[in-house]
Amino acid sequence: MKKRAFIIVLDGVGIGYAPDADKYGDEGALTLKSAHESGKLNIPNLVKMGLGNVEGLEFLGREDAPTASVGRAYERSDGKDTTTGHWEIAGIIGTEPPRTYPNGFPEDMLRAIEKAAGREMLVNKPYSGTKIIAEYGEEHIKTGKLILYTSADSVCQIAAHESVMSAAELHKVCEAVREVLVGEYKVDRIIARPFAGEAPDFYRTDDRRDFALTPPYCMLDALKAGGKDVIGVGKIYDIFAGKSITENFAVHGNEECCDAAMKCVRELDFDGLCFVNLVDTDMEYGHRRDAEGFANALSEFDKWLGEFTENMRDSDMLVITADHGCDPGYKGTDHTRETVPVIVYGKGLSAKSLGERSTYADIAASVCDFAGVEYHGAGESFYE
Repeated sequence: MKKRAFIIVLDGVGIGYAPDADKYGDEGALTLKSAHESGKLNIPNLVKMGLGNVEGLEFLGREDAPTASVGRAYERSDGKDTTTGHWEIAGIIGTEPPRTYPNGFPEDMLRAIEKAAGREMLVNKPYSGTKIIAEYGEEHIKTGKLILYTSADSVCQIAAHESVMSAAELHKVCEAVREVLVGEYKVDRIIARPFAGEAPDFYRTDDRRDFALTPPYCMLDALKAGGKDVIGVGKIYDIFAGKSITENFAVHGNEECCDAAMKCVRELDFDGLCFVNLVDTDMEYGHRRDAEGFANALSEFDKWLGEFTENMRDSDMLVITADHGCDPGYKGTDHTRETVPVIVYGKGLSAKSLGERSTYADIAASVCDFAGVEYHGAGESFYE
């Protein structure tokens, strides 16, 4: 019998600051509560599954007869970014903190970036992606220099207006930069940020691409080695550098990603995993500290979730989780070091308390256990 597992990552939907949040300046963060306090959060399906039964989330409302198994997971890896979180979900525990550049890239790295790109760079500072194109877009167009910036995460972001460089050309530049930002220059992700429009109304297009480091052995490798399908939806292919992905839906934004996931559950007779990232809660609303927008996006997901679960087969398993927090009610604009929800639903599965999981990697071990493949990564299965 074919067994289909689905992992949906609600990007940035943290459920309470982690015990080590003080190391990151994130004490007191609670993403889901900030969304709730906006007055716009309406997630009856997640509440029915039992999300409000997790300690600290009672404000959502408890459910006496939850339809899913629920718990909380702690991140063991250092960091609070997309790559770190997704890699740990897949069974990779980060052994060293991601390298970040709070003052911009040092001179030797900047020269290496410019040499690989074949262009000079502007800015070279941590910056908001929307503000930087508003402030430097015209200078970029006039000079042809690319806009280079970073953030609190281990990222190198390069922006270019489509009149200066096509998205395809920018992707090639970022691939070349990816080749040099390793070793002593290590950066987790190189992000291509194409934009368009006229000043002052520049806007980012949907042609973003992430170029990640190649991950070590993880859940995806175990599934593929076991003869299973591994389907990526949204950012998943980029986050894992395409490794062990057997089919990819290169779509953008929650609406397109949800449409692709719905196609998978309704139409694809696969045997293995469909791994989905829903980015809007993080990218569109969390970083911009827009609690109402965050709550509305999560509410839209919840409405979609009802239809998704109706289309699941009796033998399917769904895991809903997150990769980090991005509290829209918190200071600054960065991710927040938080614990994440673990919700496991299946028509043929009983609803149990999953308690507190010591690592996101328990998800990897459990999915491989469900799929019946050998797995030698981190984490302990809760599938039994």
